[in-house]
Amino acid sequence: QLQLVESGGGLVQPGGSLRLSCAASGGTLDLYAVAWFRQAPGKRREGVSCVSGSDGSTWYAESVKGRFTISRDKVTDTVYLQMHSLKPEDTATYYCAAPRLIYSACAAQGYEYWGQGTQVTVSS
Repeated sequence: QLQLVESGGGLVQPGGSLRLSCAASGGTLDLYAVAWFRQAPGKRREGVSCVSGSDGSTWYAESVKGRFTISRDKVTDTVYLQMHSLKPEDTATYYCAAPRLIYSACAAQGYEYWGQGTQVTVSS
């Protein structure tokens, strides 16, 4: 069973950058679609970005387009979310997730495997 672990969160000033990592055990992450979600206190969880397990295509929420980049490192079997020009409204717990089936495309829901989350706080 796939187990996901996020890292890289922290406190950053507005305009700053962070890189989140999603690593896996129990399976090869490179075979799966991997999505990043976030949830701020009192708000619904929202999808941020995704990289497909079928063709490598990517998807971004409108709120992060041009600022965030999702990528895979096949050597370390890690998925990264590079975040630039961070805003206070990006403050949230960020989760990576993967579906049950390998070679899946990105989707809005249906993710079976979730990490424990990493906190991102953007504040001066």
